[in-house]
Amino acid sequence: MKAVPAAGRIPRRGLLCGLAALVALGMLLATCTAVRHSRGTAGPAPTGPPSTSPAGTIHLDLRRYYTQDMRWRPCPDRSFQCTSLTVPRDYAHPRAGDISLAVIRRPATGRGAERIGALHVNPGGPGISAIDDLRAYADTYSPSLRAAYDLVAVDPRGVGHSTPVDCGAARPRTAATRGTHPPDRAAVIDTWAAYHAEVAADCARTAGGLLPHVGTLDAARDLDVVRAALDDEKLHFLGFSYGTYLGATYAELFPSRVGRMVLDGAVDPGMDGYHAYLNQARGYQTAWESFAADCARREHCPVGHSVKEAGRTLDTWVAALDRASVRRGEDDHLDGEALLGAVVTALRAPDWETLRGVLAGVRDGDLAALRKVVGSEDAAATGDASMTAVNCLSSALEARSTPGQTLAALPEFLRASPQFGAFYNEDLSTCAHWPARPTQVARRVSARGAGPILVIGTTRDPATPYDQARALADQLSSGRLLTWDGDGHTAYQRGSRCVDTAVDDYLLRGLLPPTGAVCR
Repeated sequence: MKAVPAAGRIPRRGLLCGLAALVALGMLLATCTAVRHSRGTAGPAPTGPPSTSPAGTIHLDLRRYYTQDMRWRPCPDRSFQCTSLTVPRDYAHPRAGDISLAVIRRPATGRGAERIGALHVNPGGPGISAIDDLRAYADTYSPSLRAAYDLVAVDPRGVGHSTPVDCGAARPRTAATRGTHPPDRAAVIDTWAAYHAEVAADCARTAGGLLPHVGTLDAARDLDVVRAALDDEKLHFLGFSYGTYLGATYAELFPSRVGRMVLDGAVDPGMDGYHAYLNQARGYQTAWESFAADCARREHCPVGHSVKEAGRTLDTWVAALDRASVRRGEDDHLDGEALLGAVVTALRAPDWETLRGVLAGVRDGDLAALRKVVGSEDAAATGDASMTAVNCLSSALEARSTPGQTLAALPEFLRASPQFGAFYNEDLSTCAHWPARPTQVARRVSARGAGPILVIGTTRDPATPYDQARALADQLSSGRLLTWDGDGHTAYQRGSRCVDTAVDDYLLRGLLPPTGAVCR
């Protein structure tokens, strides 16, 4: 997927979000025997048909992972505690080798009955370090929440401080992959497909043994190991963006172990990868038009005074930057795609003031503001390999289209999103050559037997459009939808007191918002 981290570390809620499916091809687990011991409930308890994955039959003896001691030590930032846990690389063959999970926590400030347990926080991605995110943002949670919960972050397998996916140095884009609106779209699509094939080959050489085992299904199983090691009977979870997919996966696998779970910026688990890209293009079009309508009401709007004029203006600038970039040479990345990436970043934040400044600079021929945003994106885009590795294990997170299929889909993408359709269409081939086959398919989930799950959707969320939150809340047997009538990606801690109060009331007291609640 497009890796366009927001400027200023705004996207604590993930990159562009994995778009979702739950449940493995072989599905769930073989009938398992729960192992009871002093650290919560151990072992996979859900039942289902035997695994039909290439890895073979699921092994039941995971006791040594579930009975690990959490040996906390002070982190360099001494307000946190650090540790690591061992998990099987392959849950189907636990004796075939282990990998390491990095874990941190900020201990609760409360005492006695005030404390509830551990709250696992995942900012999304995939490919974002949950540990780095918690270190940056732990103090932004309300004092009451920090008093009641140990704030816990686990870097998922393949990501950050856990055993990482290492595909070597990132490949630079060639001149032919830059530019989103050149005359020959077929040539650009072919070049992007070749680029994705080269990246896949790099990863196969350097990380091939790990690649089949970094999917969300395994990451959810890892969360249950961490839950048991923390001596918690239930998993309390706050997930944003792709983190909603991880949380919903856990709930589907372990419904009886779900505690208080909040899924913000939610993903539809029943949507396949093709339609996920299409839906995201449509979401950014909606967000752009919301920005453009607001801008048109301002005296000095750089893109004109109507939504239609703003779209035409953006298209003109994208094409002009593409032509200028070719003249300047391969080392200059200020092309049309860079401008669209900056727009995407600002729409997701949302940071309309910065966006107006970038667009005003482009209008005036001063690309300094755009260059600054592009530089911050390049510096932040460190999770691309792990993001691709996780996404490619789900046929719903990524598509595997051939160049011909990608080109044939372009008209539908442009109808859905005149400004962003080509931008997202060209990534349909991302996983076409990935060396590890998908282990998950698009499928509705219910998590039957789980406690209440609060799902939050923002009406003009570009990265995970609002209809996905409605879909997930409808599918979950215990889902409750909270709507924020707003802009940007995710809602909690975005400036809505209504949303923040509703989330804290649920996490602290188990009180759900009324059915149909809308925050404005």
